[in-house]
Amino acid sequence: MRRTVTVGFAGILLCCGTVQAAETKAPPLPHKQVGKASIYSSHLQGRPMTNGEPFDVRSSSAASKTLPIGTKARVTDIQTGKSATVTIKDRGPVPKGRVVDLTPHTAHEIGITQKQGIAPVTVVPTSVPGSVPAKAGTASR
Repeated sequence: MRRTVTVGFAGILLCCGTVQAAETKAPPLPHKQVGKASIYSSHLQGRPMTNGEPFDVRSSSAASKTLPIGTKARVTDIQTGKSATVTIKDRGPVPKGRVVDLTPHTAHEIGITQKQGIAPVTVVPTSVPGSVPAKAGTASR
């Protein structure tokens, strides 16, 4: 009789543990951000970013004050309509109203010139480490 009770109790624990694990969900993607993008200075080439990697002006690295490190996001220049995918690897920008710092390469790709310096953009996270992947069209709220 003890064996039956012990096995039954273990079966209940296993069952409840399985249900509980299935109910655990990863956090959803952060919301779309609208603000200004600025361009990293080329003088930062080779300096370490927050994630420890050296900064490369030709990469698709970006900085955000709020998005988690490792987030992939689609940055779109509102004026040109051009966009590029970046990976958040650093913290910043500091000035109020700016939502992302882009490498000179990425800025050029979406139509932001060094002379212009800043431009209005949207930033839509497409994947965040540990989050639920976005379905088409759901990340921009």
